[in-house]
Amino acid sequence: MPLLRIQTNQPMEPAAREALASRASALVAEMLGKPESYVMVLVEPVQTALFGGSAAPLAYLELKSIGLPESATADFSARLASLLQERLDIPPDRVYIEFADAARHLWGWNGATF
Repeated sequence: MPLLRIQTNQPMEPAAREALASRASALVAEMLGKPESYVMVLVEPVQTALFGGSAAPLAYLELKSIGLPESATADFSARLASLLQERLDIPPDRVYIEFADAARHLWGWNGATF
């Protein structure tokens, strides 16, 4: 159910991408209280990205889940930004995060919907 997409202009070796995805997967499961077996994480390095006219390290994240609690998005934002600062040295003020609460009938899996 939960999907976290991380796009960044930071170059990463395959092992670093996998380590980031692994840590992010566990964090999303913990934050949402859902089994990690349902969490999908995509780490997508991009070649060109600017924020505020600068190509300094940045990231754009999307966190989408069924039942995403609106009241917790500020906490989720802080925790995800902290992860990126720790793993990629991206300052929190260079991170945008889009949160989306998916309707069960609009989220497909295993040939059906939730």
